[in-house]
Amino acid sequence: MKIPNGQEIISQFEKWSPKYLAMEGDPIGLHVGTLNKKIDRVLVTLDVNEEVVDEAITKGAGLIIAHHPPIFRPLKNLQTDFPQGSLMEKLIKSDIAVYAAHTNLDVARGGVNDLLADALGIKNTSVLVPTYEAELVKIAVFVPESHEDAIREAFGKAGAGAIGDYEYCSYTLSGTGRFQPTDEADPYIGKAGKMEVTAESKVEVVVRKSEKDRVIKAMLAAHPYEEVAYDVFTLENKEVAMGLGRVGTLETPMTLEEFAAWAKQQLDVPALRLVGDPNAIIKKVAVLGGDGNKYIQQAKRAGADVYVTGDMYFHVAQDAQAIGLNIIDPGHHVEKVMIQGVVDHMSKQQPNWQCEFLPSKTNTEPFRFV
Repeated sequence: MKIPNGQEIISQFEKWSPKYLAMEGDPIGLHVGTLNKKIDRVLVTLDVNEEVVDEAITKGAGLIIAHHPPIFRPLKNLQTDFPQGSLMEKLIKSDIAVYAAHTNLDVARGGVNDLLADALGIKNTSVLVPTYEAELVKIAVFVPESHEDAIREAFGKAGAGAIGDYEYCSYTLSGTGRFQPTDEADPYIGKAGKMEVTAESKVEVVVRKSEKDRVIKAMLAAHPYEEVAYDVFTLENKEVAMGLGRVGTLETPMTLEEFAAWAKQQLDVPALRLVGDPNAIIKKVAVLGGDGNKYIQQAKRAGADVYVTGDMYFHVAQDAQAIGLNIIDPGHHVEKVMIQGVVDHMSKQQPNWQCEFLPSKTNTEPFRFV
């Protein structure tokens, strides 16, 4: 087992939650410190405050992965006798890097909104607000049959062959390869000046266009041939849209009052706000982590009986009431589901790493209910 470099950790993380999924202008990525160092402990948190940094120091974490960016707006100065400056000073002096994954983690499959939907028991989910639809290409490579499995493995590890909820998808055809090495060649099979006929496989995978170069590089590294024959085809079909929020159905319908009690329990909140008739029957649910004020119309058009989101404004709640959309507001802090979600996902990705992913135990919810 090896201690990974910080960049290796983030590269693995970004295969799941790539930066291109983030909303325009969202300040994601590395905020403080460097990833160019060995890291054997990573603390995962919703927010970064002084208590979280103290926790990272106590636990010996060299990296914090946070959902909410600690520097959301550009800093005009960094005065260490003010709270934000003091926080940055402590991070730098303690050699702790901070990486933020915000709306890209909201959008990612298995990210914040899927975790919230799972917690609420919402089934058969689809995206509530589409924000990204990837262009696709198909890569076809010719390889000796002895290396067919190695090529498929390299494709899959690089992220190729991911189709919806399936991964490592590929198609193989068998055929015959012919080639004649020149005197300058160093062939894996065959001899210079002699026509070689060998059994080969054609392995095809679909990949996002944005990931094409990385996938090809991984394929070439696993291929035994000195000169690799492969094709790249542009596809007209698009990947299933990704985006903010989820909408789906409950296994068993409930009244709004019953569902509110269920949501309070499942999302582990001391209280929540409710808009609508407590006796209304809830079958279809929309959920969007964080501030979902902008998207009440999308929830209504999706046929949701209730929209679960945080930070609901007074007048937006009135607008939802006017269009017949029930609202449950459990607050913004329910996005804390990402803490264990990120820990679980990253812990399974590289079993040969000597690196612990630790869930923060610091409660960063600023509100108290009395």
